[in-house]
Amino acid sequence: MNITGLLHININCSDFDRSLRFYEMLGFKVLMAVQPEGAGDVAAAVGMTSYEVRGALMKHRDGSVIDLLEWRDPGDTTPPYERLNHLGLGRIAFVTTDIEADIERLQAEGVEFLSPRPAAVAGPRGSTTRFICFRDPDGTVLELVDMGVMAP
Repeated sequence: MNITGLLHININCSDFDRSLRFYEMLGFKVLMAVQPEGAGDVAAAVGMTSYEVRGALMKHRDGSVIDLLEWRDPGDTTPPYERLNHLGLGRIAFVTTDIEADIERLQAEGVEFLSPRPAAVAGPRGSTTRFICFRDPDGTVLELVDMGVMAP
């Protein structure tokens, strides 16, 4: 294999403008708009004959990129999976340096959390890792992870 890295993660949404504001709040900025229509080889590459979409590639200051898409035709308003133990991708985890401040900000914005407080688990080399999961506007599960400080 000649894979050199991860390019982006695709997140589908039902309302592009609403989700754009949400992911901007998380620190992502529009890198470029996505072509609104696809046909031929482009559509076939994603398993369709043609499509209409509204979207953008968005980049975080850490370099990670998401591909935020509102599929217009064909559309699908089926909500994301209810639980994380399904097959396939489960959630996207973001590293934070201040989990409490981020939780407070997200709560002020009305974001739904899966638990009332972060969990703590043993991390590498004696550190404690704290994490909490929350949902984006369409219910996609995201996670904040504070890797903590290593024990002296």
